[in-house]
Amino acid sequence: MSAPQRLVIRAPNWLGDAVMALPALAAVRAGLPETHITIAAITSVAPLFQEDTSAAPNDVLAIPDRSRETKTVADGTFDAGLLLTNSFRTAWMLRRAGIADRWGFATNARGFLLTRRVARPRARVHQSKYYSTLVEALGFGVTDTVPRVALRSETTQRAAELLAKLGIGPSAMLVGFAPGAAYGHAKRWPPPRVAAVATRLAQERGVISILVGAHDDREAGREIESALPSGVRVVNLIGRTDLRQVAGILARCAAFVSNDSGAMHLAAAVGVPVTAIFGPTDERVTAPIGHHDVMVREVFCRPCMLRDCPIDHRCMTRITADQVFDAVTARLTAGTAWPPRIR
Repeated sequence: MSAPQRLVIRAPNWLGDAVMALPALAAVRAGLPETHITIAAITSVAPLFQEDTSAAPNDVLAIPDRSRETKTVADGTFDAGLLLTNSFRTAWMLRRAGIADRWGFATNARGFLLTRRVARPRARVHQSKYYSTLVEALGFGVTDTVPRVALRSETTQRAAELLAKLGIGPSAMLVGFAPGAAYGHAKRWPPPRVAAVATRLAQERGVISILVGAHDDREAGREIESALPSGVRVVNLIGRTDLRQVAGILARCAAFVSNDSGAMHLAAAVGVPVTAIFGPTDERVTAPIGHHDVMVREVFCRPCMLRDCPIDHRCMTRITADQVFDAVTARLTAGTAWPPRIR
């Protein structure tokens, strides 16, 4: 196969998936050093690739909405396209955009739209391995399996300026929390327990806790604030930051506590030790990659993958505030540890 001159890679639509795809993207970049590579991503995910990632694209193309995606991609005059998405729609988009070489998994009845098609893995694999399987089948060797994001100076500066406005100096010890979850309420660890951990961290360790998340997570933020005792400060930035500001704030944290979310993967990629809380979703598929703590409670019904629990949410309620506090303080005391602990 001759190397394309201009390749567009359609990134996954979820932040966490985009982070987990970084090792696969790095392999494509290394395998095509002379190719002009553009990563096309929806506007909420595109800023990830504007940082210094191992994907190292020449350009980042933000897709404003689906109705304009075909024209946006067609304007790039690409001769090849790689799909990290699974949908029929995005394969059809590449064809309509006039891209001659179209690569991806032959899934969702779209195989006939692809010029280089790869069989989807039948076994359950980690999502990062899923993307690596695709590019390896296309001839690219994946050598580093850990997603890495190095923040640009303007990103860290913007985060520092925001924290300074909130009265938080560079010497403050911060622990971040992502209490929401885009997938549904079942992925949410109870907000009062987040408040309990933040309270102990403030009272026993002098930590300032930072809440991050999207607009849809504001309800969880309000519940946490309502459960705090008088005198305990938690900074609620949910819905008040863009993705690059969040990345800068995460990088300032000494530890991060999260449900299964995109912020969890981003924190891991910028090098912050994560305490990841898993309930209805499968940690074998979406756990953060690297030296992190994964908190699970094995009950008969998990992983159910349901958005809302039809019974008593036992997979999450059996993870106690004390257990999460102990995991976080161990990280604050000793730094990262290997191997990752499945609790």
